[in-house]
Amino acid sequence: MPHEKNDIEKLIDTMINNGDEFVQKLKTVLPDSISESMVMFHESHVANLKKIKDFLNQ
Repeated sequence: MPHEKNDIEKLIDTMINNGDEFVQKLKTVLPDSISESMVMFHESHVANLKKIKDFLNQ
């Protein structure tokens, strides 16, 4: 099970990092109102992923 936790944690970290990069790139081409909404959605997504990661570390 510890090996599976490491794989899941790596996947979560990758999802967060790739999402950060994706949002930063899209912010440059989208109108401000849409990019702000996308940033808020991404922040919510990251918060949920971090909760999952914390749950795995219990």
